[in-house]
Amino acid sequence: MAKKKGRRGRACVVVLGDIGRSPRMQYHALSLARQASLEVDIVAYGGSEPHSALLEHQSIHIYKMKQWPTIPPGLLKILKPFVLVLKPLIQLLMLLWYLCFKIAAPDVFLVQNPPSVPTLVAVKLASWLRQSAFIIDWHNFGYTLLALSLGRSSRFVTLYRWFEKHFGKMADASLCVTKAMQHELAQNWGIKATVLYDQPPEFFHPTTLEEKHKLFCRLEKNLIQPDGIQDCATIVDDPLQKDLNGNLFSVLVDDNIVSKSDRPALIVSSTSWTPDEDFGILLEAALMYDRRVAAILNEDNSIKEDVLWNEMSGEKQYLYPRLLFIITGKGPEKQKYEEMIKRLCLRRVAFRTMWLPAEDYPLLLGSADLGVCLHTSSSGLDLPMKVVDMFGCGLPVCAVSYSCITELVEVEKNGLLFSSSSELADELLRLLKGFPDACDELKLLRNGALETGSSARWDVAWEQNAKPLILEVISKNVC
Repeated sequence: MAKKKGRRGRACVVVLGDIGRSPRMQYHALSLARQASLEVDIVAYGGSEPHSALLEHQSIHIYKMKQWPTIPPGLLKILKPFVLVLKPLIQLLMLLWYLCFKIAAPDVFLVQNPPSVPTLVAVKLASWLRQSAFIIDWHNFGYTLLALSLGRSSRFVTLYRWFEKHFGKMADASLCVTKAMQHELAQNWGIKATVLYDQPPEFFHPTTLEEKHKLFCRLEKNLIQPDGIQDCATIVDDPLQKDLNGNLFSVLVDDNIVSKSDRPALIVSSTSWTPDEDFGILLEAALMYDRRVAAILNEDNSIKEDVLWNEMSGEKQYLYPRLLFIITGKGPEKQKYEEMIKRLCLRRVAFRTMWLPAEDYPLLLGSADLGVCLHTSSSGLDLPMKVVDMFGCGLPVCAVSYSCITELVEVEKNGLLFSSSSELADELLRLLKGFPDACDELKLLRNGALETGSSARWDVAWEQNAKPLILEVISKNVC
């Protein structure tokens, strides 16, 4: 083995996933370039476009690996074990090719975990061959995600956990996302980790009325003219709306942007459409809200839907608003839930699913009235980054309750917690009564979310917690 070299002024961020859907690792790359003045190579899969700040930074270089093809559903069962073994081997070879030959030798590899297989062994080998330091950023535990599909008692899960622990202990340092995870790593894995909470970067901030208006004018077609859908959001009450440069939420009058008093309450949820987020809870809550409001208003079920929708989008005022849920994200169970949404018979609730450019997503959060988080955590030890982003934009949240969520959501300060669809429906009724002007509790939660979001930012947290650790590891690794 060759003698260690001096400092090279480079870092490599490794993600065995879509870099555009890995915001925390994008923020790491930006901080390594901006705050540590390092050249940064990102080795990851392509797919979604990362934030423009990465693409425009001259010191950040993205290397996109080819993704493993999706296994066809009709593949013979006898071949599936072969494919499951072949896939990590191919990924291992591809990672080693990029980490050892395609990029310049870095001072440090910073790798996202999970996935653990084969990422950790590939980065460990590359760090040994290239005389680089090796840091793991623990977002969750890979074996707990595998257990969602195979069960905790599976031998594969047991083997995966051993692999994750064995190679995790080989890292020169570790970062993690919660104090609960830090405790688990220390007590049961023998790994010392530094907590780096997810914090919103500077581009997550409250949205101005002008920014909201422009965003919804761009999204108008997707909001009120979705293919083949008729619901409470598709009725256009003003025939001159297009001439007035209006949208579902606001209208331009005499060069002034005015929010519509009859606008729907906008609720946003971001999801990866995976088994650790039970989207069915939100669908059931929406149905309960729809039925309970009808009962509270003594609504005649014989009234035709189009008549009711025209009343909602007209001058008639209701104690409870119509709701528009915008669900963002990509993932394996999206189509399944979209089919379920189509089968719901909702009179005052509408759903839209979409994938937004990285620059528009913060604008949407800042334009919404309430956020909903369905993340439950396979390990019970990580926190949903989507809630951090919501707070950065001053958006209060209703989140599923689990063991460490209170490290982020402070009940009745910046959000509420729920454990069932019925509890979520109750919270929607409670917060949105009198919308948009007379919902005082929602306004208090918004103030609390603004306070939480402005109290800490990613660059400050990274400077205090990650930068000293990374620079210390680099200095120990050089001559």
